[in-house]
Amino acid sequence: MSESPIPEGLIEQDRVTDWWSTAVSRIRPGEILLRGYPVEQLIGHITFAEQIWLMLRGQLPTPAQGKLLEAALVAAVDHGPQAPSIAAARMAATCGVGLNSAVATGAGLLGDTHGGAGQQCMEVLERIAAGAQPADVVAEFRSRKAYVPGFGHRFHPHDPRRDPLLALVQEAVDAGEVPGRALAAGLALEEELASGRTRPVPMNIDGATAIIYAELGFPAELGRGLFVLSRSVGILAHAWEEHETGSRIKGPLPRPLLAGYHGAAPRDLAPAPAPLSAPATPSTPEG
Repeated sequence: MSESPIPEGLIEQDRVTDWWSTAVSRIRPGEILLRGYPVEQLIGHITFAEQIWLMLRGQLPTPAQGKLLEAALVAAVDHGPQAPSIAAARMAATCGVGLNSAVATGAGLLGDTHGGAGQQCMEVLERIAAGAQPADVVAEFRSRKAYVPGFGHRFHPHDPRRDPLLALVQEAVDAGEVPGRALAAGLALEEELASGRTRPVPMNIDGATAIIYAELGFPAELGRGLFVLSRSVGILAHAWEEHETGSRIKGPLPRPLLAGYHGAAPRDLAPAPAPLSAPATPSTPEG
């Protein structure tokens, strides 16, 4: 028996259901598939980092890949309340907004300047791995008076997160789990930055995690997404802590202190001129 024709003006069912067609998950009554795996088989059997890999890549990572991803995520969760994203989240939490809004406020500040260095470093590492010379890359940044992303730190003379992360990458390279090209590029760039200087410019957290994400095959833009995912943990913790204090409308400075001012000296608005009085109406003599 042939199918009944679709009445004019109606849309085929597949055109509707395929509007949000996805390979990430399938949801049916009593069923949740994540990349094809029933969720009940994943619960209690894989780590959160492995779940992240599965959702982004479609397959489960090897133990070495999962270990590297988890290390990078753990290392970047927080950098104190002076970080703009965390400070903004804490201020938002004192303004009566929900916890979700406070976290969104902080995460929303993670852009090119604050939070984007990892992605930018991955792009530089790709250039060097493809054949660009570290000396040429450094010269290019210096000609623009720009910082090489992923290197140096305004607070740490030596970022304490660098060494353990790079040691894990080297371990994975030695075991044949990752190719090692990004690690070699990052170390060559670090060496070039130190050349001719009395003080080196060591790699920071953005550079170390950029190496890990590149070695694991993540595209640069997704490397930033992973950083945002990691830092959101610290943002959540700080927003919740501030919420628990009960503080209200907490600004960037302690209340006894006021922001500096460098505008015009106090001045008065010139008084408006008095309105002109209407001419007197001549009186009419009585007749």
